[in-house]
Amino acid sequence: MVKTDNQPDYTSAVPRYSFAGDLAEQERQLRENSLLKRFDESRRKLAADSHRPLYHYVNPESTLNDPNGLCFWQGRWHLFYQAYPPEDSRQHWGHAVSDDLIHWRDLPYAIYPHPEECCYSGSALVEDDRVIAMYHGTKIGNMVATSSDPLLLNWEKLGDGAVIPMAKEGDPPLPYTVFDPCIWEKDGFYYALSGGTLPEGPDRKQIRANFLFRSTDLINWDYLHPFVEQDQYTVVGDDGACPYFWPIGDDKHILLIYSHMTGGQYLLGDYDKDRDKFVVSDGGLFNFGPSTPSGVHAPSATPDGKGGVIVIFNMNQGMPTRGWNQIMTLPRLLTLDEDKRLLMEPAGGIESLRHEHRQSGPVTLPANQEIVLDGIQGNAMELSLELDPGDAPMVELNVLRSPKREEFTRIAFYKHRGRRYRQRLSKSAAMNASSVAMQKLPERYESVITIDTSYSSTLPDALSRAPESAPVYIAPDEPLQLRVFIDRSVVEVFVNGRQCLATRVYPGREDSLGVSMRSQGGSTTAARLDAWQMRSIWDTDADPA
Repeated sequence: MVKTDNQPDYTSAVPRYSFAGDLAEQERQLRENSLLKRFDESRRKLAADSHRPLYHYVNPESTLNDPNGLCFWQGRWHLFYQAYPPEDSRQHWGHAVSDDLIHWRDLPYAIYPHPEECCYSGSALVEDDRVIAMYHGTKIGNMVATSSDPLLLNWEKLGDGAVIPMAKEGDPPLPYTVFDPCIWEKDGFYYALSGGTLPEGPDRKQIRANFLFRSTDLINWDYLHPFVEQDQYTVVGDDGACPYFWPIGDDKHILLIYSHMTGGQYLLGDYDKDRDKFVVSDGGLFNFGPSTPSGVHAPSATPDGKGGVIVIFNMNQGMPTRGWNQIMTLPRLLTLDEDKRLLMEPAGGIESLRHEHRQSGPVTLPANQEIVLDGIQGNAMELSLELDPGDAPMVELNVLRSPKREEFTRIAFYKHRGRRYRQRLSKSAAMNASSVAMQKLPERYESVITIDTSYSSTLPDALSRAPESAPVYIAPDEPLQLRVFIDRSVVEVFVNGRQCLATRVYPGREDSLGVSMRSQGGSTTAARLDAWQMRSIWDTDADPA
């Protein structure tokens, strides 16, 4: 696109390349590409930072923000993200590719600003012969670009500017917000959501809103209406940024969003295709405190082709890191259980990174006594545990622990200490149930899982964060199953395939490597504990000690 009258020239200063349409020739060009050589050199220089993760995706240079356009194209996973190149620090779309969602390979920047000032968040739709990216172009509106080559290296923007433009100064206000979009196809039409708010809360306060558009050609879009109905899960003050709307399970849909107030969230429900409305029946959170500092931020999501949804998030920093900032979580696979509740577990080939396996158990943890696990330590590890808390009201696992507990990160489980619910009724039973019958429904108690980083670092510039506490349902006779991923400055905890907590931590001591356990108030049986050291996904990094 060229500069037009009255249009500022936002052409990027970052080197830009055109690539062949043949995979073999693309690979040859990439081997000689000067930008990728710059990326490799940057990775080598940054690898020595003790807080830079080994097996979570980190961009090769400078900082990053939201993940964008996660998709599967011609046998490979593609991850895009808001990148800030050093010679032009406006947001471009960075790009990485993977065969297994774990081992990532850097590719050149994909989408460059102009005519928009910056390339903000958006999603990707995979068709048989191309991939469509829809994203927010600051100052002008929502944009569409397409690519069809094997590695998605060449992108062409459609139209003469924004396909869904923002209101110009002096124009009457629009009935919708033009912001982060997502895109899908139905019955020969393209549909797009735009994230935003409506002033329909108490005292005209803002609430989350997502606005629906429709097009036949990706360039001309008609506004339809607000998309979501019966949302009682987001709260007053939320907004609907970074939307991703996909089918999940046999007959449900999921809408993932990011609220700049509350953080990452999801809504589950039914897609009424006759009315083009999403009717919400369930919802929940992906982070359980503010997204800054050190918290989970925005999602990018795509179908896995088997009824599930793959999602990855960026994570905010909690301490300045020289030359780089922010990272991605491990990818998560979202599915539904038989009751249509959300399940989540690590996705991709994470097990391929394991080595130096250690195993123990069964062992009984005596009440009120911390047990340091001999021979199990490290700052790039996976721990897999199965515990029977018994009558103990709390059991904890401490990781990144220094020998005298000057530093440690505490993971605590509180059995049946969360919210209490009456069990769900079927729709027919609910319609016929009397108030007396409702009182006799069996109760369901949630448990609580917590990551407490209060003592994770002795460094003066590591920012404090309140404990991250999430609900998780564990059946009365069900064991507690934890998968804990430790990666230098990241701790992620998956609980019984139903919940995940993640936070950033910044140990300041070289000896903060230990692992310990404690059962409070009563004994706990650890049926098994497996520990693996985890290899780096980058050639520039050495394996952890």
